[in-house]
Amino acid sequence: MVQRLLQPGEIESLDHTSIPRLLLPHPASLYAARAARLRALAAGNVQGIPVDDALRGYLALMACVADAQQAVVDAIGRDGVPLPDDASLRLAHDHNMPPLPATGSRPAAWRDVFARLLAALGAADAAPPQLAAALETLRATPDAELEGIADAILGSFDEGADPLRAPFVAAALQVTWSVMAAQLDPAWAQPLVTGTLCPVCGAQPVASVVRIGGQSQGYRYLHCSCCESEWHMVRVKCSHCEANGKIAYQGLVGKDADPVAENKAAAAEGKTLAKANDPTKVARAETCDDCGTYRKIFNQEHDYHVEPVADDLASMMLDVLVAEAGYARASGNPLLWLKEGEGA
Repeated sequence: MVQRLLQPGEIESLDHTSIPRLLLPHPASLYAARAARLRALAAGNVQGIPVDDALRGYLALMACVADAQQAVVDAIGRDGVPLPDDASLRLAHDHNMPPLPATGSRPAAWRDVFARLLAALGAADAAPPQLAAALETLRATPDAELEGIADAILGSFDEGADPLRAPFVAAALQVTWSVMAAQLDPAWAQPLVTGTLCPVCGAQPVASVVRIGGQSQGYRYLHCSCCESEWHMVRVKCSHCEANGKIAYQGLVGKDADPVAENKAAAAEGKTLAKANDPTKVARAETCDDCGTYRKIFNQEHDYHVEPVADDLASMMLDVLVAEAGYARASGNPLLWLKEGEGA
């Protein structure tokens, strides 16, 4: 049975109280699932996301980082990073601002999270050989420099985000913000003026994902690069400029294939293939000719275990091909910071 797909205008006219507008993170299981996905990707066990041999070692390293993130969450507990005071939360709510802003002053607890992360990494079993050198550098980083790297990460500035140290700092910041976000009431976070930024912390999304199950069935969510929350955005709408007239999808269809662009007219009508478990639909780049950017979209309807941060990191081949077609990436992955001139 093939269900009729709603047109973009019909979707936007729906009663949005029936759609889970905000999905808060579940750090108690989030990072363990990410570590497992990263290892599956590194082993080449994910259909639809071919991984180059040169990337496998980095995915294995980031799996160790995700394991360490989970160890920190387990150690500090669900309220291990206190929320801002009630007055600050109420002010944010009343003025449609993020209740846990990524920019500005940071919770002092993030430094404890960072120290715990390094300790967990130092105790990791079968760690990749490059980890020891990275930990030595991280432990020797002066406090002021560490705070500067955190400023660059949370402000999305390439300058100041040292490629070696930034992924580890970003990992600590993710734990800090996700633990705080998990303590919120989903109804407390108000929609921002723009739907392209996280309503919880104001950070940019790393990618989007089509979810399955319950009230989220078939809906697209943007996944926050900082607090790991997800917020609803209708499909076939640019997650960068919010235009919907010139959207197309680029994907990989095989080891030796060129990227495939879906028919733009079909995309504009909101049409998708009804077939489930289609590897060509697991990872795609949603391109916009209005702003010239793209952001990846991962489909749980075609792979139940999709994980936006891990899958985005592993699908760099898609970044390269879409960049060659003339599109710029809308925002980066917090676990990968390239030197200037090394962009995908």
